[in-house]
Amino acid sequence: MAEPSPAHLPAGHHISTTERGPFCTARCTCGWYGPARRARSLARADADAHRAQLGH
Repeated sequence: MAEPSPAHLPAGHHISTTERGPFCTARCTCGWYGPARRARSLARADADAHRAQLGH
């Protein structure tokens, strides 16, 4: 699943996922971050929920 380009999110928001060991976390440049997940798909779902809160 590709992350949206910054043009599709409000200024100051760029969402990415990072992995540390067996865990994956979604993070946004606004300071938001989701919980550590073992499944990448759940971290992406957290990112989608944050994106929905932004109205996108």
